[in-house]
Amino acid sequence: MQNRDAFSSYHPLVNFLYFALVLGCTMFFMHPVSLCISLAGALSYGIYLKGWKMVRFTLFYLLPMMLMAAILNPAFNHAGVTILTYLPSGNPLTLESIAYGIGAAGMLAAVILWFSCYTEVMTSDKFGYLFGRIIPALSLILSMTLRFVPKYQAQFRVVREAQKCVGRDISDGGIISRIKHTVTIFSIMVTWALENAIETADSMKSRGYGLKGRTAFSIYRFDGRDKMVLLWLLFCSVFIAIGALCGGMAWGYFPVIQGAELIPLNVGFQLVYLALCFTPVFLDRREDRKWNCLQSEI
Repeated sequence: MQNRDAFSSYHPLVNFLYFALVLGCTMFFMHPVSLCISLAGALSYGIYLKGWKMVRFTLFYLLPMMLMAAILNPAFNHAGVTILTYLPSGNPLTLESIAYGIGAAGMLAAVILWFSCYTEVMTSDKFGYLFGRIIPALSLILSMTLRFVPKYQAQFRVVREAQKCVGRDISDGGIISRIKHTVTIFSIMVTWALENAIETADSMKSRGYGLKGRTAFSIYRFDGRDKMVLLWLLFCSVFIAIGALCGGMAWGYFPVIQGAELIPLNVGFQLVYLALCFTPVFLDRREDRKWNCLQSEI
């Protein structure tokens, strides 16, 4: 069952800055502890947002992709000084290349999971609200693209069900018939997409898009709780930046595996990073407890 996400109700600026911060840290911090924290935070928040859909996606798609990336990297990357054995091609298999493959696979999985959460939280309306005045053309294109993908999928299901009712689905008949049915459905979808584009253009023109002095309606307000979370993100970013500059979150794989040791100061940097990655989950759990308390008092 999908839970109600309290973090999505925060101001779009808070949502966008949070994802920009965690994605940037995930892509630049290759420390094993940092990668595990980011992966766990993204997976926890994704499960909270999507429920069992995220679990199935992780098990059936993300985990095989991670294994493939971890296996393929040592086959092509032979850097490192710790040689374990030699491949049939004569190239060495090193411990450093294996470790780097596992780290790169973890980073890739964490980035994908964070982007999956981003698409759930940062809707096209929020993106347009943030960047509509700064980069109006690009903001419009991106928001329309993000909106068009799920709309196209929904329309495709409608068209396919209609064709299936008359025996013209892509799974009906022989190979030639299936090809004809596929072309028919594709033609219908292209026609619908073109008509939808014309309708969208006419609608925007009638609403005065692009005219000088045009105002935009917004339901977003920056309140006190947004300020608190924004201050928290500022504190985390400054603290983590200090840790990165001091080398407290550094990690290298070549030519030998070495990096920041887990001394108390570096552990503090990692704990702040842990709190940052789990911030949406903490906020959601706090709102859930409030909601449950209110329900119990009814």
